[in-house]
Amino acid sequence: MKRLAKTLLVITILLLLMFAAQQGLFEHLTDSNWVGNYVEKNGNSALVVVFLMGAAFTSVGGPRQVIAVVFGFALGGVYGALLGTASALLGCVITFYFARLTFRSSLKKRFKDKLFRFERLIIHRTFLKVLMIRLLPIGSNALTNLLAGSTHVSAWKFFLGSGVGYIPQMLIFSFAGAGIGLSDHNSLIISIVLFIFSSLIGAYLYKTRLRKQVGEIVTDE
Repeated sequence: MKRLAKTLLVITILLLLMFAAQQGLFEHLTDSNWVGNYVEKNGNSALVVVFLMGAAFTSVGGPRQVIAVVFGFALGGVYGALLGTASALLGCVITFYFARLTFRSSLKKRFKDKLFRFERLIIHRTFLKVLMIRLLPIGSNALTNLLAGSTHVSAWKFFLGSGVGYIPQMLIFSFAGAGIGLSDHNSLIISIVLFIFSSLIGAYLYKTRLRKQVGEIVTDE
């Protein structure tokens, strides 16, 4: 019965993703003008739709930075960053539990050594370690989520660290999108300042041992 439920879950998710791709929803999502017009015409219901589309997009490896730019263009820097972060976090949750509930054993075989090192790295002080991983400009977001879902790491600590760690980049790209959409130099300046601040944090983390450990684990082969 449990295996049947997992199979149905996989089939359902795959069918939904195929439907989204067939309908061109992901293409629409990366079109700032389309999203802006859609939200303007349909109001709050449109926000729910693009939020869920963004979650699906990031769950299959779509760059969360693209979501931030598009949402910033359509909603402004702050609201775009908030909705983009929430959407990316839901995508993280989807991928995490997709791995934990379905392909955990397969992933353990495929990424045996990498998975062991990753679990050993984040199993203690999970929130802080995941926060630092999200701030580092390395690795694959989707792969990190898949690996974490295949470990025994605390789900809520992983999600909390991810959500907080997403914020700096989402703010940067959302304000960049807002600046482009509104021809607002102030938004672009805010984006540049945030980028510099984030780069300084990244430069500090680059020198730490954690950066080397994470780079060896989550960087794509």
